[in-house]
Amino acid sequence: MDHGLRRPHVVDLADRRALVRWRPADPDVLAEAERLKDAALLDFGLTDSAVASWLYAKCHHQIATTAIETAAVVSSGDGSCLLIYNPDFFVGIGLGGVKFVLFHEARHLVHRHLFADAELRADPVFTVAAEVAINHVVMVRLKRAELPLLRGERVGIDPRTVHADYVADVARQGLTALDYAEFVRTDLGVYAELKRMRNPPVPTPVCLHLFDGAVPVDQETIDAVSSSVLLNSLLGARRGHTGAESELLDLMDRTDGSSERASRIWGSLGAGALRGRTARTGKVDWWQRWLVDVLASKLRAGERLVYPKKRGAVLAALGLDPLLSRSGPERDKVLVIAYDTSGSMPYRVIEWLTELVGEIDRVQAHWLSFDAVVMPFKPGERVLGGGGTSFQAVVDYVEGRTVVAGQRFEEKPDAVVVLTDGCAPHVTPAEPDKWIWLITEGGDDWPDAHTPQMDCHRVRVPERTSTR
Repeated sequence: MDHGLRRPHVVDLADRRALVRWRPADPDVLAEAERLKDAALLDFGLTDSAVASWLYAKCHHQIATTAIETAAVVSSGDGSCLLIYNPDFFVGIGLGGVKFVLFHEARHLVHRHLFADAELRADPVFTVAAEVAINHVVMVRLKRAELPLLRGERVGIDPRTVHADYVADVARQGLTALDYAEFVRTDLGVYAELKRMRNPPVPTPVCLHLFDGAVPVDQETIDAVSSSVLLNSLLGARRGHTGAESELLDLMDRTDGSSERASRIWGSLGAGALRGRTARTGKVDWWQRWLVDVLASKLRAGERLVYPKKRGAVLAALGLDPLLSRSGPERDKVLVIAYDTSGSMPYRVIEWLTELVGEIDRVQAHWLSFDAVVMPFKPGERVLGGGGTSFQAVVDYVEGRTVVAGQRFEEKPDAVVVLTDGCAPHVTPAEPDKWIWLITEGGDDWPDAHTPQMDCHRVRVPERTSTR
């Protein structure tokens, strides 16, 4: 967002070193701005926004710089996103304003992911409509009655002001206008109504995104990061994170069905399961939605933020701010994926699984191929296989009883996914509740009827390989 940008950028916004070096702010201002930013991101993670929390977790570089006047998320061609913010601006708008701006910027990236059509992006009315829709959502979710204030002036496009202008314009044409609630109900609905105006609003630009080319935008990076953010938010929702579920349902209601691309994205994520129904596109199979749900249950969070009372009392006595700590060991979840190479494994299923696992944060993946023996590999390596199949070989290796290539598997897996035709002697792992069996077409789904029963689903070659 921006409250009055009038000059071109003085440095390349993707150049981290140049951003830091450009006219550094006062050290006290820098420290306070960083404190406000960290406090806002902590609130996102705890209550306010699962989507924004996941997105900023992927912004590994968060830089205070006076090279811009407000804040922006930069997506360059190296596959990463960068949060840059003006420290004076953050201090000026306070914690509530910082939360508003960061939520706004996160929503912009997701909006760009869902609505990437070049013709839409070229229409200034669509750009204004995006600002209206995003600011409305931010105000509702953060329970704000007004836009942030900076030196007595409101920061951003006020959706209610735009709605009032729309009502007046439509009335002058003798047409019926929508009330505010219906006007802002969906993101593209705002755009459609503004297009009915004889003189659509083109306010003074108040967001860096309103300037063509002002912020480096690499669509491939935006798609990759946003897809991963939505997937991890969906996993959180399926684990019982009510805030994530509420936020995703609201985002789906505002965007699903509004364009072929948006519907395809939601469908490929299997997000329709949150509504208790399949996606409208039908391009992703039930087994894929099922696997997302099952992985969510197996890879549930094992830690939480707590307030350490004794340490907090000591910090308070020293005049220092109390801190939140994590309870329990902090570790990545361990996921094992085993491919049966004794037969013909559908490559597109393997590709889809590889992409899915690659988009789940804080997961340490171990890849195995197997026939009568186990052969660890890395994605992209050529996988060889031959005759015979032994599930027991996989069980023995995963449970640390056998040595392969001079090494014993010493990790304790949280989930084991086996892609196979199921045609081999049955096994009973030590922890059957951690095993997930994907049975290819025409195979034997014996794990479903096994005692104890294990998670099992038949799979078929997906029409699309991308989780996006």
